[in-house]
Amino acid sequence: MHDPFQPRIKAAQRDLIEACGTVRRIEEKFNYSKSQVGRWGDAKAPDLMPIDAIRRLEEDCGIPFVTSVMAEVTGRRLTDPETEREAAVCVMQSHADVIREFAELSGQMALAFADGHMTPAEATVADRAAASMEEAARQLRNSLAVVKAAGGVKAGLRVVSGD
Repeated sequence: MHDPFQPRIKAAQRDLIEACGTVRRIEEKFNYSKSQVGRWGDAKAPDLMPIDAIRRLEEDCGIPFVTSVMAEVTGRRLTDPETEREAAVCVMQSHADVIREFAELSGQMALAFADGHMTPAEATVADRAAASMEEAARQLRNSLAVVKAAGGVKAGLRVVSGD
């Protein structure tokens, strides 16, 4: 019987080994044999990392490759409060960028229309501003997609009174 869990874990183990550097580095830093690390990274070898190795290597690289897969195959997901805060900040920054780019485009259009005639040079400048606004809007949409995928995030904003 084919277990779909095994290839996913093996792929996560390979990613974890790669993120920690070379097999030699892992061998020297963590005292795992070169052949053992090789088997962990070999898709055809049945060897899975022990929990202690997973914990130590994920701590070393800072990315929970194997732990995330284990959570996912059981219908769970890992969350990181800092990531949620960063997502909220990213949305706010992206929104501010859209507003700033819109203001730049509006300014360019106002200058172009001031004399009642838009020149090709003015159209080129306005087109660049529109392209920048379009890119900012794309970044905002990407930020919003992250928030939707995360099931929402707290904005972390408060109303501050001068009183």
